[in-house]
Amino acid sequence: MRAVLLGGVALVACQPALAQQLNEPQTPISAPDAPMPSSEDQIGFAADTLEYNSETEMVTASGNVQLLREGNRLRADKVVWDRNSGKVEAQGNVSVTDPDGNVAYGDRFDVTDSLKDGAVDNMLLVLQSGGRLAAVKGTRTNGVYTLERAAYTGCSVEDSEGCPKEPTWQINAVRVVYDPTRERVTYRNANIELFGLPLIPLPGFSHPVGDNGGSGLLVPNLRYDRNNGFEVALPYYFKLAPNRDLTITPHVYTDTLPMLETNFRHLYDRGAYQITGYVTHGRRVATGESPVGTTIADSEKDIRGYLDASGAMQLSPEWSLDGSIRVATDRTFLRRYDISREDRLRSTIGAQRIGENSYFSIRGWAVQTLRPGDSQGQTPIALPVIDYRLRMKDPLLGGVLQLQANTLAITRTAGQDTQRAFAGAEWNLRTLTGLGQEVTFTGYLRGDVYHSSDNALTSVASYAGDPGWQARGIAAAAVDMRWPFVGEAFGGVQRIAPRVQIVASPHLANLSLPNEDARAVDLEDSNLFALNRFAGYDRFEDSSRITYGLEYGLDLPNFSLSAIIGQSYRLDRQESILPDGTGLSDRTSDIVGRTTVRYKDFVSLIHRYRLDKDNLSVRRNEIDATVGSKKTYAMVGYLRLNRNALTGLEDLQDREELRLGARVQFARFWSVFGSTVVDLTDAKEDPVSVSDGYEPVRHRLGIAYEDDCLTLGFTWRRDYQTNGDARKGNGFQLRLAFRNIGI
Repeated sequence: MRAVLLGGVALVACQPALAQQLNEPQTPISAPDAPMPSSEDQIGFAADTLEYNSETEMVTASGNVQLLREGNRLRADKVVWDRNSGKVEAQGNVSVTDPDGNVAYGDRFDVTDSLKDGAVDNMLLVLQSGGRLAAVKGTRTNGVYTLERAAYTGCSVEDSEGCPKEPTWQINAVRVVYDPTRERVTYRNANIELFGLPLIPLPGFSHPVGDNGGSGLLVPNLRYDRNNGFEVALPYYFKLAPNRDLTITPHVYTDTLPMLETNFRHLYDRGAYQITGYVTHGRRVATGESPVGTTIADSEKDIRGYLDASGAMQLSPEWSLDGSIRVATDRTFLRRYDISREDRLRSTIGAQRIGENSYFSIRGWAVQTLRPGDSQGQTPIALPVIDYRLRMKDPLLGGVLQLQANTLAITRTAGQDTQRAFAGAEWNLRTLTGLGQEVTFTGYLRGDVYHSSDNALTSVASYAGDPGWQARGIAAAAVDMRWPFVGEAFGGVQRIAPRVQIVASPHLANLSLPNEDARAVDLEDSNLFALNRFAGYDRFEDSSRITYGLEYGLDLPNFSLSAIIGQSYRLDRQESILPDGTGLSDRTSDIVGRTTVRYKDFVSLIHRYRLDKDNLSVRRNEIDATVGSKKTYAMVGYLRLNRNALTGLEDLQDREELRLGARVQFARFWSVFGSTVVDLTDAKEDPVSVSDGYEPVRHRLGIAYEDDCLTLGFTWRRDYQTNGDARKGNGFQLRLAFRNIGI
């Protein structure tokens, strides 16, 4: 055991340290900085005492010595300079800082008077870009460091109290070469130690340092699942330029053919883009538009792959371009190889201009469905989608006037085609009365023109509309009054705000027009006071109604509570176009609300609900809650939709689902985590369901270690649903990531 001086206190090291100590010397050098030399031939110099022997041409400096030349700075307790040979010998608490900011420490340095080259025993090299190297002996020649019997680590070598500690990982080698120009460390006969145990032998190995290093192998990814067997993914990173890189990752499996993944990224002065691709040759199940009756025996061999490209360009402060391409060769590829679990892929392209009071956008998009049973021919292609808005102050009545023009063309390869254009204006005036009431007046006018064809190919009749040309005029007016009462309560601030809204709109021929963008409608707290409670433009709520509600808020130190509850009543007796199950089909709507509770950063709870107007049955019950700290927490998500809706409308299907997740930190750097998704849908929510009310979708359980320089994790996952060749079963993944090693 040996003592280590730290901050003026002698501490005993917990374990015998390496000959090459990884901690910097703690003794400060208090001398003022050496003066900056005026030329490369001069040396800036500072010291407490100086002796010069004119006969031997020996210069001896003692006490807080500093030498500065060509950006290299040497500090030491004593320096002997032989002016004849140019040799400089530094002793005691020596450090040499190069122009890149790398600092070399040692007990004794032999360097040239240029301070560029030299040798040192018991060397410690602290890299400016992160990480450190320690060696029994080291040399520096033309800026390149060569170390014998050395160790490298990117970890902290002190604990939270400043005491020396063993690094989580380090690379030991017979010889190490560090080239600052290439930002690369090269090893000979190396091995990686993890938690003090030899882990991986590396006869020949090199890696970049810091976060922006050069080309090289990245940490492999190890995984096992039922679909592909054992997988090894070994990425290789190519740094093509400071703003461009390429990563090529071969994926090798035991139960199927290999797959190649590539990722190219480019950042330039006006934007950035990336291209990611996967390709393999394998067997797939042609699920097509039939969700049942397909088995592995029906599979066929073919090229399989996926392309994901996206980018954006800022042409000017106002104008920008963006786009993305996402397409897969088949419906199960992404899930089979555990790339993504999305069921639709959308490709887009567009340009937009955002001014101080205007907005213009022209876009197009296409969707590839990955859902078994969905028809690709019924999936829309929208090109173009044009929207223009102009906001201005109303010079006559006051308030704000917004003008809008919009056009849309939707094409299907085996379905209905629709074109739409409209122009509209919306006026809003907000004012405060003498009693503190917040009153908002709204006026809305719009004219629509539609053209559609192949309407009979739309399966839901209420969505099809009449073929050919159709027109519609829309007018609506609304008054919204909110009366907030604010005062002190319970040691904080309490807000109670009754709210009433009256909307008037004449009857419209909604059903004669196609419905492309307003199919999903459900009364909830977010659209309770909306002028139009349909989500899109193709349907407009053509009723005169009164909506009433109550908002509540309470803000205390470390605690907040907010809530809203409300309902609407239709003033006219005309039949509603809103179907059963939306909460808006009768004259009196269902009751909707939301409650939000927060306590410090420890508790977050959001509860949304919808109650049947007749018997207060729960038609929507949604809970999202998080309890705990950033390191130890539990999450609960619950959704139950029991709308009491008629079957046949695709956007009103009922379901019940439970989502659970948790993480527990049981040591400083160790934690366990898990999550599950369970489908609780049964005949109560879906009369045609054959589920028993408990169908697991996915379980996940794992353990993780994470500190300042290492991320290590092992995860088990079980999928319970089969989709073509993406079979249900167990999967295991090992994740290992070293920091400050260029990966």
